[in-house]
Amino acid sequence: MATTKWVLDPMHSEVQFKVKHLVISTVTGSFKTFEGSLETENEDFSGAEVEFSLDVNSIDTTQSQRDEHLKGPEFFDAASFPKISFKSTSFIKDGDDYTLKGDLTIKDVTKPVTFAVEHGGVAGDFYGNTKAGFEVTGKINRKEFGLTWDGVTEAGSIVVGEDIKLIANVQFAKQA
Repeated sequence: MATTKWVLDPMHSEVQFKVKHLVISTVTGSFKTFEGSLETENEDFSGAEVEFSLDVNSIDTTQSQRDEHLKGPEFFDAASFPKISFKSTSFIKDGDDYTLKGDLTIKDVTKPVTFAVEHGGVAGDFYGNTKAGFEVTGKINRKEFGLTWDGVTEAGSIVVGEDIKLIANVQFAKQA
């Protein structure tokens, strides 16, 4: 059976993360530059192979000082590890939606992760392109990926939570 390739449309996609700050509030950030592809032999995307990478230097938390800290050696070390990457090991249909499993690499650590994928549907755009939309959500523990920096306030509050929520709203364009 023929394989269909879909390429991520960055104009209609976003990648966000949320992390607890001082345990009492949530900071939301995003990555502005990323790329991805999806290859499938099925109309319903089951068994699709998904690859994704994002540019660490494109991190944006709306605070340039915090962004520079995150890019630095205490966190992502963008100079040594400029990309975060993901390669799927399975994409399984679950009702109308999917479960996506794969290997996530941050810095020099690769770990298996599982994401929930909500399928938004397939539609044509004004230019005759076929697009497929998905919302991918999941949670990772940053310390498992070597992001171990910890700050503690004078009162003993942890500055940055360990669990990072990931939310990607992505649109793929079917390739001819």
